[in-house]
Amino acid sequence: MARGYVYLLASKPHGTLYLGATNNLARRISQHRSPLNAGFSARYHVHNLVWYEEFDDFRDAIDREKQLKKWYRRWKIDLIVQVNPRWIDLSKDLL
Repeated sequence: MARGYVYLLASKPHGTLYLGATNNLARRISQHRSPLNAGFSARYHVHNLVWYEEFDDFRDAIDREKQLKKWYRRWKIDLIVQVNPRWIDLSKDLL
């Protein structure tokens, strides 16, 4: 089974958040930033990778995504701040 990632993108610190799961984080971040993508990311300018978790099995990433989707926004913000208090775009290390 392929590796998996759960990630949070943000428009700015404490701004609009996007939660997703993927088997290729670098490619998925590029898709979010693509001018051809007319979805949620483009509409709300959600392009900064501020948090992610990596899993050996993609199915575990999907389970974690489902769990986090049920969380309150405040809990997601706390999750980000624990590992990335300055809300730095982490994608620079991936791309």
